[in-house]
Amino acid sequence: MTETGMIDEQIDTIDALMAHYVAGSLPEPARVLVRSHLEMKPDNRGLVESLELLAGEALESASGTAIADRDRRLQAIFSSASPVAAPRAAARPENALFPQALRDLVGFEADNVPWRRRLPGFKDYCLDMDGCEVSLMWIRPGRALPAHTHKGMELILILDGAFNDERGRFGPGDISIADETVDHRPVAEKDRPCIAFAVSDGPVRLTGSLRQMIGDLIG
Repeated sequence: MTETGMIDEQIDTIDALMAHYVAGSLPEPARVLVRSHLEMKPDNRGLVESLELLAGEALESASGTAIADRDRRLQAIFSSASPVAAPRAAARPENALFPQALRDLVGFEADNVPWRRRLPGFKDYCLDMDGCEVSLMWIRPGRALPAHTHKGMELILILDGAFNDERGRFGPGDISIADETVDHRPVAEKDRPCIAFAVSDGPVRLTGSLRQMIGDLIG
């Protein structure tokens, strides 16, 4: 990952995120987030398939480039050991909350997340992967997270429930894209907890008034 963020270019729309997914320029946790989104919202696969088709046509029309030291490289390929087949994923539990791509990444289902309480009404499970901070989040119904912006990029996939902020509503399968231009205060809807999967490449910076900040931290 570069010092400029998750990728070299800014991602500010779902279309741009999908384009980078097709191009293979996203770190693995972000690719898992997109694959999980596509599992939850299969209607959006049409855009990805169209982008893949365009990429294939561009590749076919590109002029070929000679491979340096072709014979040596081919010999190395044919003499290498056969790759070990990846183990088959365990059968997905019935009524599983996590998309298969996410479950394969973290190795467990929603009922088995080793949550850590961070704030009243807010729990998470974090790990570092491929230069990114990867986390699962649980937000109590009606809970407002402290207002903040980002020193980098943050992608959030809603798995269950929903939250609202200054940009609108994000429900199951939706992706929130935020960077230093977004200053928001997510509030979980009141009917059920909001459970989400987040990938970020920089810390958050708290904003808002001191009074609001204290209230949001207390919950």
